[in-house]
Amino acid sequence: MKKTLTLLAIVFTTITGLFAQEHQMSKSYIPPDDQLVKEKLAGWQDLKFGLFMHWGTYSQWGVVESWSICPEDEGWTQRRGPYSASYNTYKTAYENLQTTFNPTKFNPEKWVQAAKNAGMKYVVFTTKHHDGFCMFDTKQTDYKITSSKTPFSSNSRSNVTKEIFNAFRKENFMIGAYFSKPDWHTEYYWWPYFPPKDRNVNYDPAKYPERWQKFKDFTYNQIGELMSDYGKVDILWLDGGWVRPKSTIDANVDWQKTITYDQNIDMPKIAAMARTKQPGLIVVDRTVTGQYENYTTPEQQVPDVPLDHPWESCITMGNSWSYVPGDHYKSADQIISLLVKIVSRGGNLLMNIGPGPDGDWDPVAYDRLQQIGNWMKINGEGIYNTTAVTPYSEGNTFYTKLKNSNTIYAFILADNGVVTLHEKVFFHLKVGGKVKKISLLGVDKKLKWAQYGDSINVIIPKDLQTNSGLNNAAAFKIQF
Repeated sequence: MKKTLTLLAIVFTTITGLFAQEHQMSKSYIPPDDQLVKEKLAGWQDLKFGLFMHWGTYSQWGVVESWSICPEDEGWTQRRGPYSASYNTYKTAYENLQTTFNPTKFNPEKWVQAAKNAGMKYVVFTTKHHDGFCMFDTKQTDYKITSSKTPFSSNSRSNVTKEIFNAFRKENFMIGAYFSKPDWHTEYYWWPYFPPKDRNVNYDPAKYPERWQKFKDFTYNQIGELMSDYGKVDILWLDGGWVRPKSTIDANVDWQKTITYDQNIDMPKIAAMARTKQPGLIVVDRTVTGQYENYTTPEQQVPDVPLDHPWESCITMGNSWSYVPGDHYKSADQIISLLVKIVSRGGNLLMNIGPGPDGDWDPVAYDRLQQIGNWMKINGEGIYNTTAVTPYSEGNTFYTKLKNSNTIYAFILADNGVVTLHEKVFFHLKVGGKVKKISLLGVDKKLKWAQYGDSINVIIPKDLQTNSGLNNAAAFKIQF
């Protein structure tokens, strides 16, 4: 059964300006047929909070991931620095970053501990971005972190994808492999015979089918390696939605208007192979509606109403997806507010942190995760394993419902970090039941309330109004 989502009826809140493109969502959703995929997807929806990491050689320059070698005149593709005057000079210098990439502080266990303490439950890592540099030991190209051209290749942990997946898997994280379908390094996508014109393949695949077949084989083989040699993988997160069958192009979406050629890489074959190796694998072919977009991924955005299918907002902790020196990081208040809002709409938050060229995060990122973790230890029960419940939100109050229960959580967001509560707090919930108990998470004090039909009035003791000791957001647990 095909569920149609009319985006015109949904208002999205954009989080921040980007140093890269924002993806628009598909206009429809088709549920997967595979029962194992359905089961894993349901389990993934309960996790609510994940870690995203964009990391590659570009971190050495502190520039946007991949896009500066794309010959498009967009804000996120601008070239800067000593090589920027000439495109060819810049691209050569960019690809030569491979010879100096040596992230000796790489320690995935440190990341795992910080993410786990923050309450994150799954991870998605960029095994390869659009520039084609592989952060895993592929046999299809020498443009990789384990190549002898790369200083870090002599490190015992040089296959960073395997190290990251193993470290997070040991702590029971779901494992997601980000993989870029376009590859701007391989001659089978950007053929050196022609200059690249934009983000798309720079030759006509219909005119040169043998070359396009080699690209399809290249892509199939790399994904096969990730599905075979890196332990249990739960999510294949495919980016670069312009690599798609021409029949799926939406002419109403600006960036899809630039897709001139049919760039069909045979997703049915790729998905079948991947799921043979990884049964139940969730495939996220971003923006390409069908059996291989098992959940949608609004980027840097939060829908104002729940969506009728599985979804995840991917949002940066800083302003950039990749490492930028001195990046401005969101406050713990802002991140927790995003998490609460997204979960109240039935979605997941995939929060991105970009590791630096030394192989570690900015100390600010660790500080933010510590603050989030402190809050989650008190309030996490209202986040995990929950669903959306009407009215979803009222002003600064957001609701979630514990699955298979008669328990609703009402989150009141704080102003400037500290929770302040009015003498009376009002909730309007159409649950058709009588309230049995109301408590304030993190506070050992009985509360009084009155229920008038759908309206619940909670009396807040004076000492709790401005001195509850709660930060970021207060969560009322309402049991019927």
